Amino acid sequence: MLPNGSRIVGVPQSPGTVRGVSAVSLLVVDEAAQVSEEMYRAVRPMLATTDGDLWLLSTPFGKRGFFYDAWANGGETWQRVLAPATECPRISHEFLEEERMSGGEDNFRQEYLCEFVDSVGGMFDRDAIEDAFTAELSELKW
Repeated sequence: MLPNGSRIVGVPQSPGTVRGVSAVSLLVVDEAAQVSEEMYRAVRPMLATTDGDLWLLSTPFGKRGFFYDAWANGGETWQRVLAPATECPRISHEFLEEERMSGGEDNFRQEYLCEFVDSVGGMFDRDAIEDAFTAELSELKW
């Protein structure tokens, strides 16, 4: 409980038990890229009666899920804030270089540079797959 009467409530990632919370003025989904689509869909109705704000906070976790979709395709509905570790004065260049060397380039780009990289083990690049679809093809009638 905060001095102004507001309260912060943390809920577990369990779509079945989180339902029923209402009148939320600010819904913060922390580590959103790691939250399941089912959980995300279960918490969105919490804002139905308040026209409250929804904040998705996270580092990327591949080109998949609602967080990636909101970032890449959400249009003007979303305000995006990008804060790579290279712009944080509290993180040394030496630390970042050590992380790049020990964790690999893709992991480094995702975790420290806020880049959405393709999922490991995918046979095809997601951007190439998305580029293969055209409006003309989707309008074909069989």
